[in-house]
Formats: sequence, structure tokens, C-alpha cells
Amino acid sequence: MPTGSTLTRHALRSGAALLASAPVAEQRRFLSELSPGERIALPYLFEFWAHDHQLPPEGDWRTWVILGGRGAGKTRAGAEWVRSMVEGARPLDPGACTRLAIIGETFDQAREVMVFGDSGIMACSPPDRRPVWQATRRCLVWPNGAEAMLYSASDPEALRGPQFDGAWVDELAKWKKAGDTWDMLQFGLRLGAHPRVCVTTTPRTVKILVDLLALPSTAVTRAATEVNAANLAASFLEEVRARYAGTSLGLQELDGVLLEQVDGALWRRELFDDHRFGRVPTLSRIVVAVDPPAGAGKTSDECGIVVVGVVTEGKPHEWRGYVLEDASVQGASPMGWAEAVVQAARRWEAERVVAEVNQGGAMVETVLRQVDPMLPVRKVHATRSKSARAEPVAALYEQGRVSHGQGLEALEAQMCLMTQAGFEGAGSPDRVDALVWGLTEAMLERGRTEQLPKLRTVG
Repeated sequence: MPTGSTLTRHALRSGAALLASAPVAEQRRFLSELSPGERIALPYLFEFWAHDHQLPPEGDWRTWVILGGRGAGKTRAGAEWVRSMVEGARPLDPGACTRLAIIGETFDQAREVMVFGDSGIMACSPPDRRPVWQATRRCLVWPNGAEAMLYSASDPEALRGPQFDGAWVDELAKWKKAGDTWDMLQFGLRLGAHPRVCVTTTPRTVKILVDLLALPSTAVTRAATEVNAANLAASFLEEVRARYAGTSLGLQELDGVLLEQVDGALWRRELFDDHRFGRVPTLSRIVVAVDPPAGAGKTSDECGIVVVGVVTEGKPHEWRGYVLEDASVQGASPMGWAEAVVQAARRWEAERVVAEVNQGGAMVETVLRQVDPMLPVRKVHATRSKSARAEPVAALYEQGRVSHGQGLEALEAQMCLMTQAGFEGAGSPDRVDALVWGLTEAMLERGRTEQLPKLRTVG
């Protein structure tokens, strides 16, 4: 059972959910029963209205990073967090913070978006707690004496000297001098018992953000643009989704997904976006590839399961591959992942299952045949490193001969972390392994050894 402020938050959120789903007549009755003061205060009770990603996480964090798509409500969350830090129970009572830094990409953006924007501090503050803007000082001053100074991320030296007990940082991933500015801010966060930072940003794969997210003292909330659909024009969502759905830009700017890619990666994201397909073409052959995990249970590696198809018109160097589905599973028992493999094969009417047997030997085929005794299985054994096996498949992408469908974000994320020197991500690249086995079987091995069946249509 939650206690203290957590109990208050749950009560407010429950009340908001009930009110939002109630009939209009009941909503009007609820509002009519409030006192004039309560009706005035209700719009400013952010915990009553907020989305989950807009509320500070529980726990002893130092930095709270809000990763969100465009229009997901990041600015409102940052402004409300500042309010929660500086305001006391009554307008003149002190809050948890008395001296904050507000840092935008430029000073103009900090002032126009973070302070005076539609979701900025001024718009969010009730009249009796609204700060005064002192333009000559570039400073907000609250009725209780708390102050927030505005800074530009393009001038890190301006942060050398001042000290703070809190900070709100906006669009960190866009800052040109992000490392220097962030470092200067950290040296200045030396007031109070527990100085904290709220970071609101659309994700980009930049070092400062990647490093920050990896720290144990960082808490993260995430949200896609659609979460805040009620406050956005329907035509905006329709247009951007139609135009950018399934692309790397869409994942970043609309879904708030951090797209990691390392130097020297065998695959680049534009290789997926430039050749992505919609309707499944007429295919010559379909293969399901599986890279079984070494162990079982929640802590085991993923079982990579990837479905690929090939069109074999023309000579083998003219064949085209299509990645149809990533059906990988995490934490499944051997029978669990075997069932997932068989279901994928049946779903796509695959001619063959290709299974790596390094980890399980004959057991892999045995488990698969326990689920389907008639399953056509080809066992493959890895004699080279993962990266060495991946290079010929990566070359197919460079030649523009492989296309991806939708819903392959997790697979693509692993692919962009595979280099000639090995996998740069956490854990094992089991999805990539399965992809490599599938395309090797469908396009490279068969291209050298046999003529494939005539074209058929997949429904």
C-alpha cells in the first residue's frame, strides 16, 4: 500500500481517471460541488491531470530524464517539476529548492519555450504563485524568494561560478556544446541536501545522453507522441504517422526511442529506411532462422527467431531478400521457444527452419520435433565469429538487395551495434545471429547450390 506523497499521487490519479471516464452530467455535478477556490485550484493540480511519464519517479535519483516524441508533454513536465521544487504549501512558504538553473539550447529558446511558452513555467503557475520575470537579470523570482536563472547551452562558461540546488535542462541531445555545458552544471549543483536535475529531450544518439542514461543515479520515463493526442491536432498525428511511421526519424521524433549506432557498425539505419517495404511481395522461398539461447529462464539470452523471404528472379546476384518478422522471445523454456519457432513457420508457410546447434547440438532439433515431428529443420554449426558471419550479409544490404518490413525495431537496434570487431551492445546479439543465418540460407548458400522453386504469393 503506498504511503505519504505516493498515496496522494495514486489518489489524485485515480480521481482523474474516474472523472475523465464519467458521463458528462456526472463531470458537471462534480465541478458544481467544488468551492470557488477549489475550482480555481483544480487546473493547477498537475498530479491530477498528468500522464505517468510526466511525474517524477520514486527513489533516490539525481537526474530524471524524460525521453519523449514531439508533443509528448515534455515541456509541461519540466515546468511542473520546477514548480514542485520551488513552491511550498502556501505561496510564501519555502520549497525544496531556492536557486535553480534553467538551461535551453539557446537563451531565446529557454525564455520563449521553458518560461513563456504555452506549456512553460508562467502558463503552468497559479496567479498567487506565479514568478516575476526580471529581464535584466534573466531571472525568475517567486513570491517565496526562490530564483531560477536562465542560461544558454552555447555558453558553458556562464555556468562557471554560480551554484544551484536544482536545474531543468531542455533538449540536451541537441546541444552543440553538450559535454562542456553539462560538466559546468554538475560542478554548480552543490547547494542543498540533494540537488537534482530534470532533463527533457527528444532522444538522439549522442555521447552525453548515452552516458547519462547508463548511470545508476539516472531515472528515465518515456512516451510517444500519441500519449498526448488529446492535446494535439488530429491532422498533425495523421500526417506525421503516414509520413514517418517505421522510419528511424519516426522512431526518434515520434516514439521517443533512442537509436543507438556505433562507429564502424556493419549496418546503418538508412539502409533500412531507404528500402523498407509495405505489402509483402510474391516470394520464392521463406525461411525461419533460430539462434537458441544457451540457458533458460528470465535471465537467459534471447532466443533469436527471424523470418526471411527471397525473390529469385534473374541470376543469384539479382535476388532480393525480405525480412518479414522478428519473432524472438526472451526468458522462454526450450519448449517455449520451440513453440514460437513452429508457430512462425506455420504462420508464414516456411519451407525450412534453420537452427544453429552450437549451444544445444542434437537437443535443438529434438525439441523442435517434439512440437512438430514433420518440421523441416536444417542444422547449422558456427565455425567463424558472429561478425565474420555477418559481413557477407551486411554486404547484401550495402548492395540494396535486402528490405525490411515494419515492427523490426529491436532487431535493427542490435544490427546497428554490430561491428567487425564484435557486438558493442549489452548481452548477446541473438536476433542478428538469427537474421544472418536466415539470409545466408535464403540468398547466399542457395544462390550457390540450387535453383529455387517458382514464385508464389503469400497472403
